[in-house]
Amino acid sequence: MVSAGVFVGLIVVVTILSKSHADRNVYPSAGVLFVHVLEREYFKGEFPPYPKAGDSSNDPITFNTNLKGYPDRPGWLRYIQRTPHSDGVLYGSPTAEHVGKPTIIEITAYNKRTFETARHNLVINIMSTEEFPLPYQAEFFIKNMNVEEMLASEVLGDFLGAVKNVWQPERLNAINITSALDRGGRVPLPINDLKEGVYVMVGADVQFSSCLREVETPQNQLRCSQEMEPVISCDKKFRAQFHIDWCKISLVDITKVVAVHSNRPDPGTGVLPDIGEYNPPSESLKSRDYFTDFLITLAVPSAVALVLFIILAYSMCCRREGVIQLVHHSSIQKSTKELRSMSKNREIAWPLSTLPVFHPVSGEVVPPLHPDNYETTSMPLMQTQTNLQNQIQIPQQQSSGK
Repeated sequence: MVSAGVFVGLIVVVTILSKSHADRNVYPSAGVLFVHVLEREYFKGEFPPYPKAGDSSNDPITFNTNLKGYPDRPGWLRYIQRTPHSDGVLYGSPTAEHVGKPTIIEITAYNKRTFETARHNLVINIMSTEEFPLPYQAEFFIKNMNVEEMLASEVLGDFLGAVKNVWQPERLNAINITSALDRGGRVPLPINDLKEGVYVMVGADVQFSSCLREVETPQNQLRCSQEMEPVISCDKKFRAQFHIDWCKISLVDITKVVAVHSNRPDPGTGVLPDIGEYNPPSESLKSRDYFTDFLITLAVPSAVALVLFIILAYSMCCRREGVIQLVHHSSIQKSTKELRSMSKNREIAWPLSTLPVFHPVSGEVVPPLHPDNYETTSMPLMQTQTNLQNQIQIPQQQSSGK
């Protein structure tokens, strides 16, 4: 009984460790859209529960994903999570170059309530397919969807069903999904439930249907150039759930695409060759004479400035033309001073504001606004109340009773 109890306890311990640290393996196919949802419920068991019993656990959890040993994800893999209360999604389209190479993605969950973390590994084993790549590929732009909404299995299945109804292929796969923001689109305004838009590429094994080729007609091309919606007969099969911009549809037949081979250099391993240890320069450096630099930097400009000063002084003080200019300037200064002194002593007619006035009631003489020694040369032409410093207020006429 004791050994059985110990054996049961060991099973429980192993189960808990496998839930916390075991790697999760997925097996996507090359050339087919890969979608993996990071469920918050899966990571909630890693964090302590709420202190009060009965409270619903709705911790804000964010995820960080990166290739093991590197700071970022592989180039073909994208990640999106709108809010800390929504699930994260890894999605992308692996190529044939990644077949047979396990890709280990480190997933770190952050609990913003308790500030604790939990880490899991996702091992992506990319498998090869005989039907890769599908020869006929069409890319649709859906205006009323965001990328995380389109990645939902139900929504993506409905879209593939509508495409299959129009195209009628034997094999149809979703190849890639790209947000319009990754193609240079603008973030929509938060009004009228506007969406970012998403590009969905699908591949099939048969020629494009006549409905899909209707956008290539001259009439529809003209309407697209005028920013008008083209007339597509099969649009009603999508309109109930998906609003497709038919002017942005892209039809590619890879059997007719000419491969362009560029002679790019071999990138190598990225490791510098071993050329030995660093050999610093010796401590016995040769002395350098800075006297020539000093002459070029300070002495030469100073000598040029001194020569120019001597030439200017000789021209102004020793030459006849310079002396005449100095005498002429001195005479102008003397004439200016003389005119200013004469303007102060000249006699001018006194303005009316300086003459004696009489009180209109008592008949007494009221002194002038300005005294006799008032400087008339500084008198303004227009008198204001602020300039009348000596203005005397005239008393009002009193009633006869008082």
